[in-house]
Amino acid sequence: MRVLVTGGAGFIGSHVAESLLRRGDSVSIIDNFNTFYDPKLKQKNIDEMRKVGDVRLIRGDLMDEGMRQSALQDCDAVIHLAAWAGVRPSIEMPVLYVEQNLLMPTLLVESMRKAGIRKLVWASSSSVYGENSNPPFAEDANILAPVSPYAATKIGGEALAAAFAHLYELDITALRFFTVYGPRQRPEMAIHKFARLMMQNRAIPRFGDGSTSRDYTYIDDIVGGVVAALDHLGGYQVYNLGESDRITLSELIELIGEALGVQPQIDALPVQPGDVSHTNADISRAKKHLNYDPQVPIAEGIRRFAAWFKTRPELWQEI
Repeated sequence: MRVLVTGGAGFIGSHVAESLLRRGDSVSIIDNFNTFYDPKLKQKNIDEMRKVGDVRLIRGDLMDEGMRQSALQDCDAVIHLAAWAGVRPSIEMPVLYVEQNLLMPTLLVESMRKAGIRKLVWASSSSVYGENSNPPFAEDANILAPVSPYAATKIGGEALAAAFAHLYELDITALRFFTVYGPRQRPEMAIHKFARLMMQNRAIPRFGDGSTSRDYTYIDDIVGGVVAALDHLGGYQVYNLGESDRITLSELIELIGEALGVQPQIDALPVQPGDVSHTNADISRAKKHLNYDPQVPIAEGIRRFAAWFKTRPELWQEI
């Protein structure tokens, strides 16, 4: 299959592209290498990817029609991972998040239609469940109470995807990712940030009393779910991709410290606006229809992440 991965130089995108290359697919990626975090890290991801196989790289913005047309040439399906991520930045920049997470994929779908491409995997987020759902979260839960602009754009994105699939006879699957972590994780995400601060002998900012909990999903398990979704496209579908387990913030910090051989220092802070108390995925639908079967529990995943992190001292050493 000939697959375009948007945001393909990023954390999840680069791993997905590698998996597709390993199984023999033809892979193109488009990424604008923005400054949300250091673009050099994305270039490192590309370098690692090219050790696996040849990939067509387009450095450009999906908001540009010419770039979209170029990226979609000789393409059978799209995995759309490009977006502006993060709950807290969305509170400061809501207009940007609406543009990037709603307008951009709309333009992408329009270009796909013109190119005759009908297959799309669309990245959503566990943030759609908000604060009012009772864990574990199932796909048919009420998602009309978002607590951040980021979550609202992901809910809106799913609504757009459903409408596009219905009106234009497209095959679109939306995947609700539950806090993905592992090698190449973005620097601002909790596990990477905590590891960096620990290696610098600095305090961990712990928002709240440490009792909040998350369903953390190792990157290899997410990639397996994404590829399975690509292979099972049909109409409009929504799936949770998580570990179906959760760990408290305090327990997570202790796990990271143990894996790195560091005693964590804690800076206790008030709860942040936009944060939810708990996430936990009901993955029964993905198990049934995608044969999704996560294999890496959080303790093992943190050990793997720490082993990788220790090989990349440039990620924590002061310059």
